[in-house]
Amino acid sequence: MAEHLAHKRYRMPVVFGPTAGPRQGPNGEMYDYADAPRTTASVSFLTSNDALKRLLPPRCVLDGEPIVTVEHAELRELEWLAGRSYSMLGVKFPVVYQGSTDTVRGPFLAVLWENRVDPILSGREELGFAKLHCQLPEPRILRGTHTYSAIWDDHVFIRIAVSDLADARVPIPTSEVDGTLHHRFLPCVGGRGAAIDEMVLTPAGGASVQHDRFQLGKGCVEFVRSAWEQLPTMFHIINALADLPVIEQRGATLAETRGAKDLSDQRRLR
Repeated sequence: MAEHLAHKRYRMPVVFGPTAGPRQGPNGEMYDYADAPRTTASVSFLTSNDALKRLLPPRCVLDGEPIVTVEHAELRELEWLAGRSYSMLGVKFPVVYQGSTDTVRGPFLAVLWENRVDPILSGREELGFAKLHCQLPEPRILRGTHTYSAIWDDHVFIRIAVSDLADARVPIPTSEVDGTLHHRFLPCVGGRGAAIDEMVLTPAGGASVQHDRFQLGKGCVEFVRSAWEQLPTMFHIINALADLPVIEQRGATLAETRGAKDLSDQRRLR
C-alpha cells in the first residue's frame, strides 16, 4: 500500500483505492482545463491597517495598503465533475511571507466558501485551502446590478453588490506576485494543538487564461454580524470580517474567462 500511495492520489477512505478528483481522473489521467469557463466578480475596499493585522497568518506582514478583496466565482462545465458546476466566495488581502528559506508575496486567501462538498474535501486535504461550505445561489441581476449572497441554513451572512459596469481592458499588473498564500492547519487527533501548521503557496502562472469579457464598476460588500445561534461553527469568522472598517470602496470587476490549472504545482513554504 505504501508504494502505491507514493504514485497516486488518495483521500480517506483509503482502503477503496485511489480517489478521483480535480487532479486525477478515474483511470489516473489528468484533466484539461484549457477551455474551462469561469465568471468572477470581485469587490475591494480599504480597511484599517491595525484591524487587518489581527488576521495575519504566521510569518506574514501586510504588503502595501490594507486592501481586502472579496471574490465570487462560478466554475462551469468541469470535466472532473462530469460536466457539473460549482461556485466559491473568497476573502483575501496582500501579504509578504518571510520564512526560514522562502520569501514570497501575494494575496493571502483567508477563507473560501464553496457550495459543493467535493472540491472542499480535495482542496482542504490536498492543497491546504481554508475551505468551508455554504449555499451560493446564482446572482440576482436587476437593472445592471449583480447581487450575490452567501447563505447557511437560510441565514444570509454575506451580501455583495456590483453595479455601473462598463467594458474595459484587462489591467496589466503593476507589481509581480509569487502566487496565492494559504495557511494549512490540521489539528491533532484526540487532543488540542496542531498536527500540521504551515504556509503553502499556489504559484502564479501555469495556465493560459483567455478573457472573453472584462468590466469595471462599483461594488460593496456586507459581512452580516451573526449570533452563534445563526452560524454555530462560523460566527467567529464572519464577525471578525464584520469588524474590519470600510474606509474607502476600491471598485469592482466582473470577468468572463476561460482556462485554469489543476493546482498540482501547490507547494509548502519554509
